[in-house]
Amino acid sequence: MKSMTFEPHAMSVQTLEKAEAVREAAADLEAVIALRCPPSREKSLAFTKLEECAMWAVKSLAVHGGEVE
Repeated sequence: MKSMTFEPHAMSVQTLEKAEAVREAAADLEAVIALRCPPSREKSLAFTKLEECAMWAVKSLAVHGGEVE
């Protein structure tokens, strides 16, 4: 049985644009966190979770083609 989880996913130009919008929004939030939050474990975790959030959002676009219901 073949799993979609580990297969490469090609994205259309429109889907790539959506993925870039997700990345830009994550980068904007990263900048706010960097400027406003004091150095701490919590700040490091916020960066890690933001990276994870953006990764899953982009993967959803790659796997499902950027279709929005």
